[in-house]
Amino acid sequence: MKEFENRKPRILIADDEPLFGRTTAELIRKAGFEVIWVDNGGKAIAELEARPFDLAVVDLNMPGNLNLEFLIECRRKFPEFPLVVLTGRPTLPSAIESVRLGIHDYLLKPIEIEDLVNSLRRALTKPGELREKSPAPASSANSKSGLILGTSPETLRLKDHIRKVSRTSANVLIRGESGTGKELVAREVHDGSRRNQGPFVVIDCSAIPDSLLESTLFGHVKGAFTGATSHRTGLIQAADQGTAFFDEIGELPMSLQAKLLRVIQFGTFLPVGASVEEKANIRIVAATNRNLVSEIESSRFRQDLYYRLAVLEIEMPPLRKRTEDIAILGQAFLTEIAERELTTRKTLSPEAVRILERYPWPGNIRELRNVMERASCLSSTDLIGPEDLPEGISQEISDSPPVFSSFMSLPSLEEDRVILLRSTDFAYLQSLMKKHQGNVTAAAREAGMSRQGFHKCLNRVGLKAEDFRR
Repeated sequence: MKEFENRKPRILIADDEPLFGRTTAELIRKAGFEVIWVDNGGKAIAELEARPFDLAVVDLNMPGNLNLEFLIECRRKFPEFPLVVLTGRPTLPSAIESVRLGIHDYLLKPIEIEDLVNSLRRALTKPGELREKSPAPASSANSKSGLILGTSPETLRLKDHIRKVSRTSANVLIRGESGTGKELVAREVHDGSRRNQGPFVVIDCSAIPDSLLESTLFGHVKGAFTGATSHRTGLIQAADQGTAFFDEIGELPMSLQAKLLRVIQFGTFLPVGASVEEKANIRIVAATNRNLVSEIESSRFRQDLYYRLAVLEIEMPPLRKRTEDIAILGQAFLTEIAERELTTRKTLSPEAVRILERYPWPGNIRELRNVMERASCLSSTDLIGPEDLPEGISQEISDSPPVFSSFMSLPSLEEDRVILLRSTDFAYLQSLMKKHQGNVTAAAREAGMSRQGFHKCLNRVGLKAEDFRR
């Protein structure tokens, strides 16, 4: 197996469900990977022997792997080859045996493609290189700044608070609903800190089975358990001199909360099977969608750990409280989709924006992104209208019509114009800044504006010139 360099990583997916296999392969391909899908363990071994791959995603319950035959054979032939396991029927024995075989991740179906792609990227990166390169700023609404685009009061307060928090070395607790962008805010905190040259390591407490958590976090020594043929570094050690992001910290078992508390207090930890402690200098940024105070009262979370984590807190506003940002975010997603698919960029109509702004968004920004993906695919024109939005959104709006206090409060043509400008200005300004690589003078000249006026436009839509400079 050769290490990839200056090319797309090549991924093998082995899963006997055709719909899942083909769909997942296509989505991973769009995320920047070269992908081949097979439907059983025998074919997977044949593919690995026929050509070089960088990683394999394997279903535990497919033919040729019902008793872990594929994993065992793969580990015998390719001892260091990265493996990610998927299963819809997790069992403790299979989880333990899988980790003993040295898999990089053990994921449960159904899984969101974003979580799978993040797992692949972590598995393909050496421990010392776990901090991903930042994507081109502002080119993607899913980049680290993408989920905090906008000019609503809530967003401006959030950005200002992130800047203040980033300058310190204190631990941070990010609270908010699912889909509000907690991980990307954590990355922004890291990137703005003195540790930004160190690794940024994501630890998803909800995605790792309890039986694997201790070894995953703290590593293990050779001989710690059957199959532990070598020392394995844990994620805590991998984050040394950088930031460890504990996503869904409320899911961490009480037994490991005590061990994490020791890391915070003394900077030391004990790998599984070891007799000598190791050191790690890390900053912890944790996130949760739970009420940890209630968890403490229910004896499910340690109070002393909570106070150590919540030295500084960031509250993520839900999308329904950032309605002014919906047009900007939606258009940013549409721009990203057009660039990825090499198609004409589509625009939200004022009517569509008005519907989106009235929808409560229980899934927050993640749900908005999915809606934009669907609308971009189904719209037959370059203007996305109400008919291109999911039926559930339109139904939700029609079930709770707005109450207008007077005729004068009805949406006006001027409001339509403002909505359209809000969504299209972002795309236009982003395009100019990318073209001129952050040169405000050149971009303003092409737009027929003064440099000062152009700066005001950038500020209005939440874009920064420095993000486009190479």
